[in-house]
Amino acid sequence: MIADLAQDLKADSAMTLSQASAGCQLRIRQLAGPECKRLREMGFCEEMQICKLSNGRNMICSACGTRLAVNRKLGDQVLVEMC
Repeated sequence: MIADLAQDLKADSAMTLSQASAGCQLRIRQLAGPECKRLREMGFCEEMQICKLSNGRNMICSACGTRLAVNRKLGDQVLVEMC
């Protein structure tokens, strides 16, 4: 599912949040997967700009002045591109 979405976007810029490096400024392109509702409740939405602060089992992201912890399972459902 994510692979199909990635093909629709520029091949060089499409990746999941889990794949992005720490310190990157990112724009959310699409939320796709079974935990999409949970991500939206946390405040993630399409076109939102975020910064991935740390990488690990739980990733820390900064969005709208708030830091959020996202596990890899959720991070795999967030399709992003570099800003």
